[in-house]
Amino acid sequence: MRQQVLVLYLASSALDARVVGWSTYDGTGETHPTTGDSDEPPYTTGLDALKDGWRLFQASQLNPPYPGHEYDVSFLKHEFFFEKLV
Repeated sequence: MRQQVLVLYLASSALDARVVGWSTYDGTGETHPTTGDSDEPPYTTGLDALKDGWRLFQASQLNPPYPGHEYDVSFLKHEFFFEKLV
């Protein structure tokens, strides 16, 4: 049994929010995905990944911005990790 990992960055903290970024990792060695190898996300929302059998195992903490930094550009903060065992 091997693990596949899917990282989705969503537009908000809700699982039904639009995917704005993604990464995939294949522990089976059958595929070799790389950053930027697709213009289309693997799923439209995080909920779609759940419906397709991916198991959610981590969501990032919701931390409010420091006062005065509400509009700073930084990392994508709504990060969700999913896994499949194949």
